[in-house]
Amino acid sequence: MERQMTWLLALTIAGIAAGIDLKSRRIPNWLTIPGFFVGLIVNRLMYGWSGLEWSLVGALAMLAVLLPIVLLRGLGAGDWKLMGALGAALGLRNVFYVFFTAILIAGLMAVVQMIWQRRIVETISNMWELLRGFFVYGLKPHPEIQLGNARASHLPFGVAAAAATLICYGLGTIRL
Repeated sequence: MERQMTWLLALTIAGIAAGIDLKSRRIPNWLTIPGFFVGLIVNRLMYGWSGLEWSLVGALAMLAVLLPIVLLRGLGAGDWKLMGALGAALGLRNVFYVFFTAILIAGLMAVVQMIWQRRIVETISNMWELLRGFFVYGLKPHPEIQLGNARASHLPFGVAAAAATLICYGLGTIRL
């Protein structure tokens, strides 16, 4: 029952984020910041100091891993904070399962979107430009290929994160 509580917290945070992200393409601070602290508190109350430690490590690992992508403007700050909040709720091991599943789901969503919008050649060209720019210029955002560009396609990563959280919870083999 105890593990269910952290998963239900993560499912609630991710589900609300997905709904808001679908509508507005943003994930608000009023959800992610309290979600982060509630994750810490719940894990501390349920598992003691080791639960708090795992919660903090899970949140900080997600924030650290995703920070370069946010700085390159390939991921929104709300998505970044959402993964931090999920890390606080689920701990290190479980949030990485969710993270990798979310990456797969987001990749599938991106391929479907690319085909649907008939932007295959443009997308491949942009990917090449980003890769080339990374090796030439380092971690600097590309002026045109980033989230701030109104012409760029936007993917609701909150939906992928919510689906991944649900899938990982449903598998039931993942433990804290």
